[in-house]
Amino acid sequence: MQLPAGPGALAAPLLSIPVAFGIAGATALADNPPLLVLTVTLVLLGLFSVILLGGGVSHFQDPLFCVFVVFSFVSGVDLIIALEEDGFISGFMELYVREGEPYLRTAHGIMICYWDGVVHYGLYLTMVMAIGHRKNYRNLGLFWLGSLLMSVVVFLLGNMIGKYSSELSPSFLLNLPYILLLLWAGARLFQQPREPLLLSPEKVAEEQRKPLYRRPQDAALVLVLLLMASFTFFRGMVVLDCPADSCFEYIYQHEPYLRDPVAYPKVQMLIYMFYALPFFLLCIYGLVLPGCSWLPDWSLVFAGAVAQAQFSHLGSSLHARTPFPYQTPDDVLWSFLLSNILYALGPQLLVLRCLRCPAFFLPPAPAGLLRAKKHQ
Repeated sequence: MQLPAGPGALAAPLLSIPVAFGIAGATALADNPPLLVLTVTLVLLGLFSVILLGGGVSHFQDPLFCVFVVFSFVSGVDLIIALEEDGFISGFMELYVREGEPYLRTAHGIMICYWDGVVHYGLYLTMVMAIGHRKNYRNLGLFWLGSLLMSVVVFLLGNMIGKYSSELSPSFLLNLPYILLLLWAGARLFQQPREPLLLSPEKVAEEQRKPLYRRPQDAALVLVLLLMASFTFFRGMVVLDCPADSCFEYIYQHEPYLRDPVAYPKVQMLIYMFYALPFFLLCIYGLVLPGCSWLPDWSLVFAGAVAQAQFSHLGSSLHARTPFPYQTPDDVLWSFLLSNILYALGPQLLVLRCLRCPAFFLPPAPAGLLRAKKHQ
């Protein structure tokens, strides 16, 4: 029995519009944050019930269908918040943002809402359609997993240690089931089978025998990753208040947004330094030595994470909600844009390399199998 493809994901964000109006009109919630949390929770449970009643148990042939539809509803709400905070619409989510999550009014909060409402929703719709047509969506799912994980981790840590830490309300607890559901979905995605590759053992062995100097694209990619690792380490030292003159000049004249007391940029650079930097080195290892079968999957997760992070960082640095002293100076705007766009592009090039020519990353074929092939 084939699952319905698009209507569920399309309808969920549309439901966010009357729900937003309802929350906006419920002024009684303004002085009762726990009641606001309960209302939002009941709305999500109601949406989940609609999915079950509308599609029956057939949806459980792939439980991620329900996850993507529920998350697409959240994407619709986030897009409404971003548009309202930027002045394009009004009267929808002002109450919720003011009483529930005031940190969504920051430049970073607006940027992650845009990303969730546009990019993540597009991914949800594509994956739901793939589920309906029985197609493999594992690669898209891993990219989405990295993107949403980075968004959630930076946002939550920034809220807890930044200037909004004293304004956390009970609605902050809504992120706990959201994170647990995300981790469960990630585990399900990794358990899904990969797309079959029609590669002979001879082809795999031939690719894996090539040294790095005979693979100019890989050599160039290694150089790119080394440059990105250096830039990652440098910006990590900058936010750790390194006393070097170069760090002082960079944070005041090139990226003053790193000093913003909202703490999101500082958290972002520290995550880059302590997690992305080791992964860059692992990627270089995987490009030099053959048979690193983990690299294609984790490069997808990493590409999604860096794409989301760089969009939010770039947008927040230039957004009007960022106080003027922390906005990017006009005289370094183009160098700032170029360096950060290239930083976002590197992981995407790595993913393209892994998916287009996967033979180098497959487990090496047993020698006995290759000898048997030659004798046939």
